[in-house]
Amino acid sequence: MSMTRHPFEDLIGHLTRTTALGPGEAARVVADVLAYFGEPAEEYVRRRHGELKARGLTNDEIFPRISAELSGRRVSAPELSLRQLRRIVYG
Repeated sequence: MSMTRHPFEDLIGHLTRTTALGPGEAARVVADVLAYFGEPAEEYVRRRHGELKARGLTNDEIFPRISAELSGRRVSAPELSLRQLRRIVYG
């Protein structure tokens, strides 16, 4: 049995006390959330552009929306112009 403390043991403990999750499930939830918010800005921009394009939005609708979304990410992305966003997607 490993004696290594999980880096988010307090959070996992909180989740097991306040939800119906067991310790293993809580640890997986924490790992999933960290992975989601750990996505680099460029990957996020490309992924969101593809998702929004698939919904039929135009670039004129997409890039301002992505720009606004970036400010709410866990690690604040640098402020990118609409041109910089386009260059991430199209090179």
